[in-house]
Amino acid sequence: MNEAETRAEHIDPALKAAGWGVVEGSRILREHAITQGRLQGNGQRAKAEIADYVLVYRNTKLGVVEAKAWDKSTSEGVGQAKSYAAKLAVRFTYATNGKTIYGMDMADGTEGDVAAFPSPDQLWARTFAIANAWRDRFAAIPFEDKGGAWQGRYYQDIAIQRVLDAVADGDDRILLTLATGTGKTFIAFQLAWKLFHSRWNLSDWKGEGEPTRRPRILFLADRNILADQAYNAFSAFPDDALVRIAPDEIKKTGRVPKNGSIFFTIFQTFTSGPGDTPYFGDYPPDFFDFIVIDECHRGGAKDESSWREILEHFKPAVQLGLTATPKRRNNADTYAYFGEPVYSYSLKEGINDGFLTPFKVKQFATTIDDYLYTPDDAVVEGEVVQGKRYSEAEFNKIIFIREREAYRVKLFMDLIDQREKTLVFCATQEHAAMVRDLINQTSKSTDPFYCVRVTADDGGRGDQFLREFQDNEKTIPTILTTSQKLSTGVDARNVRNIVLMRPINSMIEFKQIIGRGTRLYDGKDFFTVYDFVKAHQHFSDPEWDGEPLEPDPPRPPKPQDEGGDKPPVGDPPPKEPRAAKIQVKLADGKVRQLQSMVATTFWSADGRPMSAAQFLESLFGALPDFFRDEDQLREIWSDPSTRKVLLLGLADKGFSRDALAEMQKAIEAENSDLFDVLAYVAYTRAPISREERAVQAKAAINTSYKSNKQLAFLEFVLSHYVEEGVDELDLDKLSPLLRLKYNVIADAAAELGTPQQIREVFVGFQKYLYA
Repeated sequence: MNEAETRAEHIDPALKAAGWGVVEGSRILREHAITQGRLQGNGQRAKAEIADYVLVYRNTKLGVVEAKAWDKSTSEGVGQAKSYAAKLAVRFTYATNGKTIYGMDMADGTEGDVAAFPSPDQLWARTFAIANAWRDRFAAIPFEDKGGAWQGRYYQDIAIQRVLDAVADGDDRILLTLATGTGKTFIAFQLAWKLFHSRWNLSDWKGEGEPTRRPRILFLADRNILADQAYNAFSAFPDDALVRIAPDEIKKTGRVPKNGSIFFTIFQTFTSGPGDTPYFGDYPPDFFDFIVIDECHRGGAKDESSWREILEHFKPAVQLGLTATPKRRNNADTYAYFGEPVYSYSLKEGINDGFLTPFKVKQFATTIDDYLYTPDDAVVEGEVVQGKRYSEAEFNKIIFIREREAYRVKLFMDLIDQREKTLVFCATQEHAAMVRDLINQTSKSTDPFYCVRVTADDGGRGDQFLREFQDNEKTIPTILTTSQKLSTGVDARNVRNIVLMRPINSMIEFKQIIGRGTRLYDGKDFFTVYDFVKAHQHFSDPEWDGEPLEPDPPRPPKPQDEGGDKPPVGDPPPKEPRAAKIQVKLADGKVRQLQSMVATTFWSADGRPMSAAQFLESLFGALPDFFRDEDQLREIWSDPSTRKVLLLGLADKGFSRDALAEMQKAIEAENSDLFDVLAYVAYTRAPISREERAVQAKAAINTSYKSNKQLAFLEFVLSHYVEEGVDELDLDKLSPLLRLKYNVIADAAAELGTPQQIREVFVGFQKYLYA
């Protein structure tokens, strides 16, 4: 029996006999997708992790079962069973071939053959040996799934369970650390849903009787856009349960709102009020049972912050901090206040699981990255310091050179698809206005709102621009420039480009900015970071998701118009008076001599940054796993089916189609075949152009194919191969190519024969390209 038959005839009955899917409250999730598989480009994903069975009881995942075919050993499923259980954070997991069952306890490490699957009640009792009334009450409440349309991801389920476990155990300060874009608002909603419907509250929390009332929950953010997003996400609750606390409403009614269950506000509202009396003081300290502090790393637990005043006032409440940043020196207060996170999910995990979009990094080095004044430049305003070399950190704060910014704008505008939504981070609000104007002057668009500025000074107009930018149905505005405002709180899923035109000194802010592009969107395989300020060096920080690995920076061109020595690396720039603003106009000759270089950062399968040389070395080490010699490589590459398998295998090891295309550029083989990249890396064979391959192939097919009609079709295919690359030789391109040449498939059949004959010709001729 194959695996499907084994499952149907033996494993399913064994699970049913144990009560799974029979006992009330138990169910089986079959072919349960745990991850989606990392995005690899061209709409392709790495292999998803799928568990054969997940055992659920009382709305809680308790076990995993990995199935194998009847004639295979049970032990073949052990590795997968353990891997899936670890991913889902369940304690018990099983491997079976229908004849024997091998059970494993992930907590104490015991494992061995078992006679039968445990019943739902047995597995619950083994998982939760100590009784807890609140755990049972929480478990009785199913997640709100909006009729099946709103399914949580595995890490969200774990995060929710860990918080509820902490509450059930009596903890009153709780922290979750999850990467930007992983759905912290969804987690907050489901937590509120469970607390609301189980009637958990402070008054009954430590008691033994039945709960007497629903809780009052506060969602506290630092930006109106975050509070509004959360308020809208909680729409499944009854209307009279939700309260948006706004200063205008308080002034109108003369009092803070108290009727409701779930309240949303920002700390600026809570700390404002008449005179020296903040509005939060109008609530008794024990008014809120549960408080969610969104983006709590933004000062939420620092002693001197306004947030701390609020949290101290509501000291009796259970307080949950949500953050996207792991523990660092500059947010240690947050961790000291809340404690270590009960669960963490990193950016690297999100990308590798396929729940976040991967990214490319383009590093720029130009001859105007820093500046030394020479007398041929015109000082339009202020006074330059003779002999001083102005650094990146001083540009657009102390010194302004419009030609420099115009040069940088043209560089990235020439590289991006100007129809794609883009965020540009600038040094100041004034700089953001300058860059906005330069983009609009450079762009191909004629729409006056193609690029707009969104900063604190833009007020309501900027907020409207942001809402329109976030609307994926709208294409205008296409580019937003900003300084600080958009580093958090922008849930725009279709952002394809992030441009860094100011230094990013904080790892916390760097992760937030990168998070602006990581959200998934249909057709979005990756986004690109255009880095003018060496921010890519943050990827080498040990607290970026991976071990430190220094990417090779591009070597800047030799300046043609500047002299003097650069200060030693690490020396701080000389301090300048903040009020002094210098504006310089570069001499015309300097503008025309500006030069730049662009380098690409590669990424390993586990999310570490690599230089092109490191990527090539890694690929060289992996290739022997796929073919034994050059002849086998040619054989594999000559057939579309085996070629596809090879490319998928390479992608699973971290060598995606896009990454190989970048390597193609790095070895200056853009007009060659991807075959040449592999042959170059494995056997140092010099690449040849696709045009050369096509010429060689024509000579061979002219003697092998006698039909003029077949020859005409193959010449047509070869012309597309030369123009577009090896993807034109994939089997799924055969029908489009036939329609392109013959308009309808029936006409192609009349010229070339049966579908099988056409396929044999299309596949058969390819060996001549790689002979």
